[in-house]
Amino acid sequence: MVFGVDVSPLDTLTKWEESGAIWRTKSLTKEDAVVDLCACTGEPVDQLRSSDPALLAYLEHRPRSDSE
Repeated sequence: MVFGVDVSPLDTLTKWEESGAIWRTKSLTKEDAVVDLCACTGEPVDQLRSSDPALLAYLEHRPRSDSE
């Protein structure tokens, strides 16, 4: 999932959530993450894979958008 060339993985999650959709961490290690990008109904429609340190730190504290 790419919203733009210069969009960080964390910005991608933010924009996904702001559009009314949800996301859930599928796997998270110290090296990388896989996040399911889901429709507002909860069905996965795409995946975000990244080793971006800012994203990994964020997911450690907030693993999904549909629960706080």
